[in-house]
Amino acid sequence: MDQEKLYRTIGKIAEEKYESICSKLSDNTATEKDRCNSEMLSEIIAMAKNRLTVAENEKIAEKGGDVWVERTSTSHFPHIRLHGGALEDDPPEHNFEK
Repeated sequence: MDQEKLYRTIGKIAEEKYESICSKLSDNTATEKDRCNSEMLSEIIAMAKNRLTVAENEKIAEKGGDVWVERTSTSHFPHIRLHGGALEDDPPEHNFEK
């Protein structure tokens, strides 16, 4: 199975579900389960956006481009951590494409 296609499909479905739940929330028809799912999907979407933004900024910085990249030290790069299975905080050349 094409992993990239699977990940894109999961992301697309998650966004569609999030939009559907947001509609229920605005219509005041959301259940408690909808509210919980909305919070989880919102967090996942925020983490994905963060990870992509950090990755793009660091690619530009590695090529000598002028981009603001906050670093927690000279060897670590910040991103939102996912507990259990997160990308390590190693420099991109060590694990950037994992």
